[in-house]
Amino acid sequence: MSAGNGMGRQRPDFAAIAGWIAMGSSVLDLGCGDGTLLRYLQRTRDTRGYGVEIDDASILACVKNGVNVVQSDLERGLSGFEDNSFDYVVLSQTIQAMKNSEIIVREMLRVGREGIVTFPNFGYWKNRLEVMKGRMPVSENLPYEWFDTPNVHLCAIADFERFCAERDIRILERKVLTHGKAVGLLPNLLGALAVYHFGSTRQK
Repeated sequence: MSAGNGMGRQRPDFAAIAGWIAMGSSVLDLGCGDGTLLRYLQRTRDTRGYGVEIDDASILACVKNGVNVVQSDLERGLSGFEDNSFDYVVLSQTIQAMKNSEIIVREMLRVGREGIVTFPNFGYWKNRLEVMKGRMPVSENLPYEWFDTPNVHLCAIADFERFCAERDIRILERKVLTHGKAVGLLPNLLGALAVYHFGSTRQK
């Protein structure tokens, strides 16, 4: 599943993710695409770790980019990884394409000490406006038409925070971005992209 990391160019959420990752830590990147995020983290945070990807072309790109990658379907979970194998598990712009988002978030917290997710905020005002016009929104963060989108579970910032509160998931930090710039005022309305750093409220 490669709805996550795009090919080649650095996305605005990369710096936000890197800011929460300790130097020299271990990272598992789910839906890693061509490995661009892992390469970025290796360069800026001296991380080590693996990517998980299902697409053959993306697997080949990871190998060419010198990124360790495991070919696996995220929908089947992370049974190939032991508990607490990584410091961080990252799911960047892929959670909305998962058929069972709850299972993958729980698996992230089983395999990793902490999790980081990023997703397009469906509550962003431009998306709301398009829906009011009677159309599904198409934007930089939601670039697909309704008929070819991999996204199956779009959510707003308010939805994700309620999801976490109801499942013993502790939000450690949040960053909300629009055109790469931080949004502080009315983030569920004015923010296009959400970035969350979270952990479990239960002791491992």
